[in-house]
Amino acid sequence: MPATLTRRRRRDAGQTLPIYIVAIGGLLFLALAFFAVGQAAATRNGAQTAADAAALAAGQKYRDELGRSFLDALRNDAGDPTAWQDLLNGRGAPSAAACRSADWYAGRNDAAVSSCTPDSWPTSFAVTVKTLNTVGRSVIPGTENEHAAARAKAIVEPRCTLGGPTPPPGRQPTPTPTPGGDGKGTGSAPVTLTCDGKGRTLDPAHPSDLPAAADLFSVRLAQ
Repeated sequence: MPATLTRRRRRDAGQTLPIYIVAIGGLLFLALAFFAVGQAAATRNGAQTAADAAALAAGQKYRDELGRSFLDALRNDAGDPTAWQDLLNGRGAPSAAACRSADWYAGRNDAAVSSCTPDSWPTSFAVTVKTLNTVGRSVIPGTENEHAAARAKAIVEPRCTLGGPTPPPGRQPTPTPTPGGDGKGTGSAPVTLTCDGKGRTLDPAHPSDLPAAADLFSVRLAQ
């Protein structure tokens, strides 16, 4: 009897072992598949980070070009708003440098810019990037050649408008300098702007007091 029981147990163990092997193999495959999914998600997140950084870099570079162009025009033609009104509204600066900046920042995040498309109304830069690295080898076929792509758009918005702020009801507006109003020629006339709801006078005769580009324009990612 003991010998018969021993043989039965050995037979049962021999039948169960293949089932264990199959189950362990299945669990291992699932673990590797989840790891591959995680690799792909990490690569996509990296692509989106690169796209966001590239779009913001393009917007910030364009903002700097706008600020420089606006202040140059203001110094030369303060009394002629038609010479710099578009710049104050966030349009009219060259955009090539902005897209070059986008490409540089994408490279810093292991990606390359596939497209950089400026739009002038509102001023924006739509950037598409592709990761330089692939998802990598995994149990899912083809991932070793798969790159991730992502898209982002940065919008450059003016923070200032021409003229002083609107006074509260019942209060007389405070006189402010106007273009050409000082009798010194158009090149040196102070200009009054309203920036973020507050009045600001720009005097080309005092260049050290002129605002930075970030004071004139904001840059944000589109939702």
